[in-house]
Amino acid sequence: MIVERIKTLVVIGLGVTTFLTIGCSKQNVQAESNSTLQADTPSVITSETPRADVPYVPTATEVVEQMLTMAKVSSNDIVYDLGSGDGRIPITAVKKYNAKKATGVEINPALVQKSQNNAKEAGVSDRVNFLQQDLFKTDLSDATVVTLYLLPEVNLKLRPKLLQELKPGTRIVSHAFDMGEWKPERVEQVKGKNGGTYTIYQWTVPENVPKNLLSS
Repeated sequence: MIVERIKTLVVIGLGVTTFLTIGCSKQNVQAESNSTLQADTPSVITSETPRADVPYVPTATEVVEQMLTMAKVSSNDIVYDLGSGDGRIPITAVKKYNAKKATGVEINPALVQKSQNNAKEAGVSDRVNFLQQDLFKTDLSDATVVTLYLLPEVNLKLRPKLLQELKPGTRIVSHAFDMGEWKPERVEQVKGKNGGTYTIYQWTVPENVPKNLLSS
């Protein structure tokens, strides 16, 4: 009787041990599985590209050249292009119009990188600079020429900054859009190779700025 009871206890003990062993094994396998899953799953790092106020639309070569011609860009000039995209205006200003220096201001980092690559390929990296920056925060005080291809509401918002920061005599040229009450000195139209017609506006910062132009 005692022998049978001992046998029974031994069997029960073996069963419990087996059960615990299986349970522990399952936990270990699950832990290893989770560890492997975490190792094989790449971590996702999200970063938001600053939102541009204006969509990127490349300016036709004919328009770029006419803008710089209207601004009378020469070797004495420092050109700023606000919303510079792939950098074609600053690069052309230096390479073809011999500007002393040109700066492109662009909020999209991918376009800034592309611009820098384009300047390097054009051999003008020593005189062309690109800033990844909000154009409303850019110091424009050393510019003698400013080029724009923005939107009507952005031009109006930008107008007080231009008139307050730029020196009298600085030329401003805008592709497609005017500046409301500030009437341009010249308006020209350019025929593109694609058959389209483009309008370009040009102003010069006056000695005495009318007060009504200092509000957007």
